[in-house]
Amino acid sequence: MERRDLGNELQNNAYPGRGIVIGRSADGSKAVVAYFIMGRSANSRNRIFVEDGDGIRTKAFDESKMEDPSLIIYSPVRVLGNKTIVTNGDQTDTIFEGMDRQLTFEQALRSRTFEPDGPNYTPRISGILHFVDGSYNYAMSILKSDNGNPESVNRFTFAYDNPRPGEGRFLHTYLSDGDPLPSFEGEPKRVIIDGDIDRMTQMIWKSLNEENKVSLFVRYIDIASGQWETRIVNKNQ
Repeated sequence: MERRDLGNELQNNAYPGRGIVIGRSADGSKAVVAYFIMGRSANSRNRIFVEDGDGIRTKAFDESKMEDPSLIIYSPVRVLGNKTIVTNGDQTDTIFEGMDRQLTFEQALRSRTFEPDGPNYTPRISGILHFVDGSYNYAMSILKSDNGNPESVNRFTFAYDNPRPGEGRFLHTYLSDGDPLPSFEGEPKRVIIDGDIDRMTQMIWKSLNEENKVSLFVRYIDIASGQWETRIVNKNQ
């Protein structure tokens, strides 16, 4: 698979929706994870990321303007021991609780499908980073309707052992803008991971469509020690 420039991928897509990037820093020492949200409606755009323990949660920027919190208020990132979970919905909690009961990442997601927001039927995208004995691996998942048919669900899981330095994978909910929004297709895109956490944060935020971007989370995790640095950027301040 061709290795793509993440900035170009974002700049050339006005509406990838919500996106997860997971990979490894160029020097090999850090695991890299990023999650962004975008919005077309006033309700979707009325959000910010806030820190919540070891992870983050979404929050209404203006509580008086919140219309329907059901699919937009959730915890995108949670930490369970040596695992970091990142998703685009409340399946974060499903994975956390399932793995706490010794289910696998894939098994935990068996109880979930795509979002009930027809006609888009937004895919549920998820990722998990696992650290053990100074090594690191990750997996990504997408649960989507069968080409817009809500009667069928397609489940795909992609696992990456010993990821290569300077590389990552990018998974997002929509191929592009549209009505209805077309779901992501294929395996996560192979992208270049370059620079420190501040450079990565600035690159992603600058590359996202100015009108549609809402919030961004980036975390670099030291693979040897498990210590991390986090950056959060919100359009609403």
